[in-house]
Amino acid sequence: MHIYFLQHSPLFGPARMADWLAGMGHSHNHCRLDEGELPPPLANCDALILLDAFSPPDATLFKRERKLLDRALRSNKPVMGIGFGAGLIAEALGSIVSPAVQPELGWQPLTLADESPFDLPETFEALLWHQDIFGLPDGSLPLGSTPAGPVQGFAWDLGRVVALQCHLELTARDSAALHDHAPPPAGESPYVQNRDEILRDPKRFDRQAALLDRVMTQWLEDR
Repeated sequence: MHIYFLQHSPLFGPARMADWLAGMGHSHNHCRLDEGELPPPLANCDALILLDAFSPPDATLFKRERKLLDRALRSNKPVMGIGFGAGLIAEALGSIVSPAVQPELGWQPLTLADESPFDLPETFEALLWHQDIFGLPDGSLPLGSTPAGPVQGFAWDLGRVVALQCHLELTARDSAALHDHAPPPAGESPYVQNRDEILRDPKRFDRQAALLDRVMTQWLEDR
């Protein structure tokens, strides 16, 4: 399969997903919306991944991106969104995206929902970096929840469409760069961690890599 990434920031790239796709024999390309590139025609890819962002692209590019997403959702092609990209999918499916009461930036325990279709452990640690939340679209099944976030993602259309708040794709190097260029807001919060705490245990990122493998395999299986 040929997968196209829609990238909104140099700090939120394909990361481990690119390695996974190459290792599984898939090809990939990416559109740098943050550098003014136009989204590709849907016919140019077999699947679409919308990456995270700090802010939307300019109005013209954003409109084109939403049109591409709408077409992809109506197609039979797999679609995935992470962070901002997940919110775009939720919004396109009729849910509301709004600022979170408690932003989550750092490692948080995630509990799989009883009805979750994801092939993941009942509880696992995930790296989060978001200040927005979204509701569960009609006809979707939830990923699970954290203490501060009841909806951490969902699957729609029998798992063809996946939305994730967690950043299973990030490496320690990615996370360090993200923190250095966009440090969390000041103030005490149990759901916001500092740089040292995020990077303290490298094995956390190895465990995330194994979880990403399961999510990606399930998402593209039999497509």
